Amino acid sequence: MSFNLAIMLRESALAAPAAPLLFAGDREIAYRDVDEQSGRVAASLLARGLEPGDKVAVQLPNLPEFVLLYFGILKAGLAMVPLNPLFTAREVAYHLEDSDAKVLVASDFSAAAALAGASEAGVRDVLVVPLGAPTPEGAAPFSDLLAEPDTGEIHPTASDDTAVLLYTSGTTGRPKGAELTHFELYMNCTIAPQLFGMRDDDVALGALPLFHVFGLSSVLNAAVRYGGSVALVPRFEAEAVVDVIARRRVTVLSGVPTMYVALLGVELAGRDVSSLRAAVSGGASIPGEVIRAFEEKFPGLAILEGYGLSETASTATFNISAEQRKVLSIGKPIWGVQMRAVDPDGAELPPGEDNIGEIVVRGHNVMKGYYKRPEATAEALRRGWLHTGDLGYRDEDGYFFIVDRLKDLVIRGGYNVYPREVEEVLYAHPDVVEAAVVGRPDERLGEEVVAFVVLRPGSTADAEAIIAFSRDRLAAYKYPRDVHILDELPKGGTGKILKRELRG
Repeated sequence: MSFNLAIMLRESALAAPAAPLLFAGDREIAYRDVDEQSGRVAASLLARGLEPGDKVAVQLPNLPEFVLLYFGILKAGLAMVPLNPLFTAREVAYHLEDSDAKVLVASDFSAAAALAGASEAGVRDVLVVPLGAPTPEGAAPFSDLLAEPDTGEIHPTASDDTAVLLYTSGTTGRPKGAELTHFELYMNCTIAPQLFGMRDDDVALGALPLFHVFGLSSVLNAAVRYGGSVALVPRFEAEAVVDVIARRRVTVLSGVPTMYVALLGVELAGRDVSSLRAAVSGGASIPGEVIRAFEEKFPGLAILEGYGLSETASTATFNISAEQRKVLSIGKPIWGVQMRAVDPDGAELPPGEDNIGEIVVRGHNVMKGYYKRPEATAEALRRGWLHTGDLGYRDEDGYFFIVDRLKDLVIRGGYNVYPREVEEVLYAHPDVVEAAVVGRPDERLGEEVVAFVVLRPGSTADAEAIIAFSRDRLAAYKYPRDVHILDELPKGGTGKILKRELRG
């Protein structure tokens, strides 16, 4: 079967050619223009000697050029390799070598690292998107990719051809490239947005990095699939985001928990955010206290939590409405996706919070595998199920609850301590803004529970007060004996808290 994900753009452009697809600063770019310019990118990439199936790495923040490249790469039958703009030269080189990328496109902001990494990896075709600086020596300007006329062609890829080679965060080893197909990405951005009624008059906030599966699939692809718009934000800053919401009348807000925490600190006076009708959280578990505080600040707006991975092309489960959601639950599997909690032998566990097992997934959204890593693929995809490494359970109503990452489980004195449970208690402290809990090796107990917290400005709480608060609300083996107060917690490019850095 022939199917190319770029057909979404073409169909939406045919249906409403003048409708805005992108808002970027003062710019407004219509569907017909994105369709035509991405066609130029496709023709220009093929004119450089690339052939269907080749990889093109894109190291850009949320700019219109990212979108043009994405759909141009797809139209040409190539595969995109999205890279974090903050990567060092060493990281760039690793991803280029591992993915076999033939071309790298970066911005002048990251050009030095991009060129050094490309040189190390032997990639000589580097193009740079100007953000104010001249094109550096050794690179070509992005405008070269608009040189060829649009032929209107969309390469007839197979539905299971790789569209995007998306690298994992590498928290359990070196990053691996998850091969996501045209069909998987199409199904995900078609089904998941239906759960909150995505429409062609919706404006989605594009603050999540497009190099991450959440931003790429659940924001950009979802908007294009239903003919909506995306208000691009190159870098998340809470004040600026609220300005964009008010100015562009954003209706759909998608973010990770740390974004919602940051938005809680913004003064809304003088800015009309009443256009918001849907709020989606993913990427990590969102604390119940954050949900309650946010919904109090934004009356009538409910945060709907979902769950997914790079390996599941974004969404695997979702809470479909404020009336049907369960706070702290990741919801139910979306249409066509199955999920279980299993024991170490792979046997399904019965419902109930006492039956915690590894979450496994199968369905139309699961990756082909890890690029050039048959052993890692075989380890992740066992007996037809993707093993996520997340611990959780389902209740009698079929709602799933994530307890923690398997690798984050703390075993203290023989007892299992789930960091998320401890973090929920810490977030309930009136002075705690952010919290993360990890395990520290301990000769006597095996591991000790350690907490890292960020306090509200002006707070006088100290570590002993936080420990006492936790001790009153948790079993003796669960509460943290060691609390570190930090100015900020380390975060990755998507805003997810990096516990590996806290472990030291």
